[in-house]
Amino acid sequence: MTAVRIDGKALALEVRAQVAEDVKAFGEPVCLATILVGDDPASHVYVGSKHKASHEAGIDSRDHRFPEDTDEQVVLDLIAELNADDAVDGILVQLPLPAHMDEPRVLQAVDPAKDVDGFHILNAGRLYLGEPFLVPATPSGVMVMLAKHGIELKGKEAVVIGRSEIVGKPMAMLLLAEHATVTICHSRTADLAAHTRRADILVAAVGRPGLVTPDMVKPGATVIDVGVNRTEAGLVGDVDPGAFEVAGLMTPVPGGVGPMTIAMLLRNTLTAAQHRRSQVATPGR
Repeated sequence: MTAVRIDGKALALEVRAQVAEDVKAFGEPVCLATILVGDDPASHVYVGSKHKASHEAGIDSRDHRFPEDTDEQVVLDLIAELNADDAVDGILVQLPLPAHMDEPRVLQAVDPAKDVDGFHILNAGRLYLGEPFLVPATPSGVMVMLAKHGIELKGKEAVVIGRSEIVGKPMAMLLLAEHATVTICHSRTADLAAHTRRADILVAAVGRPGLVTPDMVKPGATVIDVGVNRTEAGLVGDVDPGAFEVAGLMTPVPGGVGPMTIAMLLRNTLTAAQHRRSQVATPGR
């Protein structure tokens, strides 16, 4: 058996094309503002990619960049300005922030109606209560991939490795909402392999190269590799590529989940704009 490769690049292009059509049909300007603090090369590449994708979708963007030693209050003041600016629909704070900044404090300062990353406690709470509004882009992208490939979730065993607020926890909530039986594994999990071997859907999101070996995968399972790890050999995932010989469907790294993250960020930005222009009360207000 050789797994079917889930082509994230191709699917992301479909999503982005649909977002572009929807932005055009919306008929009003849509704007995404990003905030980047520091000189991390990867972060600069990511932000640049987000702006390029935004422009291609017809979404305006504002790029705010600060040096590593910027005082936290400067960033908080900018966020307050962007929150109050009616021309701005989405605000994204690129992570990680420098060590001297209180990351949760900065993220919670973003208006939940403009929180296109879905990290604000009010958006996380809405997801937990089954009333999602703006959901983190990576797990949202995974759900689109599963739906595109017709993966049945109802009653299936789903195992998520990782419990981050960015991927692991929201991923589990989204799978649970589709009636999967969900197990969250993490660094304290005893006998990780015992859990992964029974997973019909396995999502690895911990940032440890090759953590999941082929013998840890249930034959025919759907394996979603969220990990992006920079090594001397290049970018690798959390799942050993040998798992392609065991799984039924599997995402490659690179070219799997990554492209979907940007696509879903664009979708969230449009959703935020549509909601703000409507007469519906803004969540959290």
